[in-house]
Amino acid sequence: MTARPTALRPPRHQFDPRVLPWWRSQLAIMFAVPVVPLTVLGFLIAPARPWLLGPAAVLAVIGLVASLALPVWWHRVHRWEITETAVYTLTGYFWRTWRIAPMSRIQTVDTTQGPLQRAFGLSTVVVTTASSAGAVDLKGLDQDQATELAARLTELTEAVPGDAT
Repeated sequence: MTARPTALRPPRHQFDPRVLPWWRSQLAIMFAVPVVPLTVLGFLIAPARPWLLGPAAVLAVIGLVASLALPVWWHRVHRWEITETAVYTLTGYFWRTWRIAPMSRIQTVDTTQGPLQRAFGLSTVVVTTASSAGAVDLKGLDQDQATELAARLTELTEAVPGDAT
């Protein structure tokens, strides 16, 4: 039985819908880092530095809009798929990145989970390849799904001859 050729095509699967609040949380934290100190300093040293509250307000509004809009857009454009022959990903917003990692090039498969991902019941599957482009990350998968995918990828790569170099 011969394997089907690996072809560039759009991956079929969207990420788990729980990535939306996870991405929103990440954006909120990212914008809170400058907003909170600017606000605190603006109020603590108000007679000398009231102008700090303006940038804090602008950043807070931008952060709110970004936290509400960007994750919805990202969820629409990010895709992934695993077949018998390859791992496919499609990422990017303006500059689209299509990645195909043939099973014969996969070196390791890891699952990772940070504290914020754990809070939302999500995990990341990291597929390390013999590529200068680096690993293929499937961020925002259900924990159980990520475990199953890692096991499936391990089985698929064991069945492919070669040493992934």
